[in-house]
Amino acid sequence: MKLKKIKESLNLEVIAGYSEEDKEVEGAYIGDLLSVVMSSANENNIWITIQTHLNIIAVATLVGTSCIIVAEGMEIDEKTIKKANEINMPLFRSNLSSYEIACKLNELGI
Repeated sequence: MKLKKIKESLNLEVIAGYSEEDKEVEGAYIGDLLSVVMSSANENNIWITIQTHLNIIAVATLVGTSCIIVAEGMEIDEKTIKKANEINMPLFRSNLSSYEIACKLNELGI
């Protein structure tokens, strides 16, 4: 499924690094412990987290995630936003919980 459709369907707030490109999404991963995300998330996954510090951009790049969705409306560090823009890593925010986001993604077939 294309990231653009997911962004629109979930009404995600664009924070940084997103363009209207047709980036492919193949699954989703929920996790907040960076070392576990590095070992368990897959390329082209959406990563759902409540972490907001700069290291989430490095982990997402290393894994090759399609984007990061920060759940629960968490405030995102300015350094994180700047780095996401620099490397074009789509960074979104949602007021929904990680569970609610995952349920909506499941309804979309992710």
